[in-house]
Amino acid sequence: MRVLVIGRGGREHAIVWALSRSPRIGKLYCAPGNAGIAQLAECVAIAENQFEELAAFAKREEIDLVFVGPDDPLSEGIVDYLEERGIRAYGPRRNAAEIEGSKVFSKQLLKTYNIPTAAYEAFDDYEQALAYVRSQPLPIVIKADGLAAGKGVIVAQTLEEAEEGLRGIMVDGRFGRSGSRVVIEEFLTGQEMSLLSFVDGTVVRPMVPSQDHKQVYDGDKGPNTGGMGTYSPVPHIPASVVEEAIETIVKPTAEAMVKEGRPFRGVLYAGLMLTEQGPKTIEFNARFGDPETQVLLPRLETDLLEIVLATLDGTLGDLDIRWSDEAAVCVILASGGYPESYPKGLPITGLAEVKDALVFHAGTARKDGEIVTDGGRVLGVVGRGRDIAEARQAAYAEADKIRFEGKHCRTDIASKALQA
Repeated sequence: MRVLVIGRGGREHAIVWALSRSPRIGKLYCAPGNAGIAQLAECVAIAENQFEELAAFAKREEIDLVFVGPDDPLSEGIVDYLEERGIRAYGPRRNAAEIEGSKVFSKQLLKTYNIPTAAYEAFDDYEQALAYVRSQPLPIVIKADGLAAGKGVIVAQTLEEAEEGLRGIMVDGRFGRSGSRVVIEEFLTGQEMSLLSFVDGTVVRPMVPSQDHKQVYDGDKGPNTGGMGTYSPVPHIPASVVEEAIETIVKPTAEAMVKEGRPFRGVLYAGLMLTEQGPKTIEFNARFGDPETQVLLPRLETDLLEIVLATLDGTLGDLDIRWSDEAAVCVILASGGYPESYPKGLPITGLAEVKDALVFHAGTARKDGEIVTDGGRVLGVVGRGRDIAEARQAAYAEADKIRFEGKHCRTDIASKALQA
């Protein structure tokens, strides 16, 4: 089969890596890709939002399947666009991708179908939102309605932080049109968990759970990022809690989307908080998470391409999906200054020295024959082992071999699993 993956980050590198292992792959492309992806697939200089050019390429190269990685093109309707032109594509259609594209929509869906989540109110008027913030207990969570590259969430500990964050989103336009509406919700406490599932309508096939680290600094300090690291499994979270989340949140959400005339097909990501009252929904994403994908796909023993094809063929419920018992820990190496401004084009050395870990490129490019930084999150180093401790040791040992100016990483990825 001839397959085109759309995207340029660490998630897409992991997807390309997994697909490249399938015996059914004849030719693998990625648009636009990055320096690491180029080692496994032919990279094509077409951006994720260039629908017409992507469709033309798929037709010209007789692509059998397009796998859409990022959130933006899904929310903009790339799957609808490709399907209308007779091109098979994996991912939710536009009306289903709205579960990620609009936090107001997703919160209303949860409320309508009594699916556990934090109490909230939505606003498109700044003064009304400000008055509401001032009337609520602290801490409080403020979310831009639309997509914001994983950075549109503010957890305000003080009223001053809340007011400043709200003003930045709704008045200063920090996230553009994504901040024209906001969701303001109660602050939930507990362990976070990422639970991704392969979904086709009401058919839900959960993946193994993982745990992400959103804040940029150790101890969950500093601003939110797209993710500074992740690990799987989560041995300190009981299997019964994971099962409860599947039965009370993931499956009811898939069924609700069908009832709303928005059947979801693809990867549904549930970001959960495990509270004293049980699992509650923080957010949904309409695609593989980044960097969760980097620890989930190395644990997937079933051919990813077979899962995708079964989803498109309506046979997902019949497929035997198997997972490895090994652990995986991903440590993100970020540019100095991330998630705010950061330099690009800095030489990366030491990649050839890495022998005992997978390295997924997130923000890299090739310049004058060498690999350089080209994003805020630059690389994801994934260690694997019999347990979290062994995988974590491998990830950090190999990450230390990689060097670029300003390199930053958290030193406490997966430590929660070891302390439990």
